Amino acid sequence: MKIALIGYGKMGHAIEEIAVKRGHTIELAVSIENVEDNTVENIRKADVAIEFTGPESAFENVNKCLEAKVPVVCGSTGWLDRYQEAVWNCNEQNGALLYASNFSIGVNIFFEVNKRLAQLMASQKEYDVTIEEIHHTQKRDAPSGTAITLAEQILEVNPLKKQWINQPGNNKGDLLVISKREDPAPGTHIIRYQSDIDDIEIKHTAHNRYGFALGAVLAAEFIYGRRGIFNMGDVLGL
Repeated sequence: MKIALIGYGKMGHAIEEIAVKRGHTIELAVSIENVEDNTVENIRKADVAIEFTGPESAFENVNKCLEAKVPVVCGSTGWLDRYQEAVWNCNEQNGALLYASNFSIGVNIFFEVNKRLAQLMASQKEYDVTIEEIHHTQKRDAPSGTAITLAEQILEVNPLKKQWINQPGNNKGDLLVISKREDPAPGTHIIRYQSDIDDIEIKHTAHNRYGFALGAVLAAEFIYGRRGIFNMGDVLGL
């Protein structure tokens, strides 16, 4: 495949390394140094686009790919207030969009473990649940998109929690998501259920960016030639 990389920072370079090893070519690589190359015409030269930029530019980039009729894999977080618009645009263009808050295979398995544990704990009123996420200091959004996904999975089945918050409060109906920014820290997510008797904890720790990068390339291979809205569960058959 010919791949357009929209976002060519550390993650983009890791994606390029894995993509080339898997026999793909990089048709376009857009960084802050050559944003003028981020055009519909240039994106059209690729078979699939992988978008890893930031919350301020993700929506516009996704729409450029859809306009170019190029399937797009998006890993930017912090822009989901406009995700439904992107879905609508994708359907209007008869395009393909695959969004994930985290492309790591391990994290997506962790999502499934979190959902199952949340179901088991939903009726255990003596336990309180919190989420903690730790990332490097260059990460701009807090909480992480992964932490938000984990929180929403818990909120879906836990009748005692009504919303997630990112700062400590006094409402027992709030699910606290603690965000820490430390270097070096590719990404750690911890779910804790605590009671006076015992604690239950599940944890995922990334050691480097390559798990995320591999997942993004697998997603690109999956979405190539397809039409519709997808996620990493579709890629991994979860």
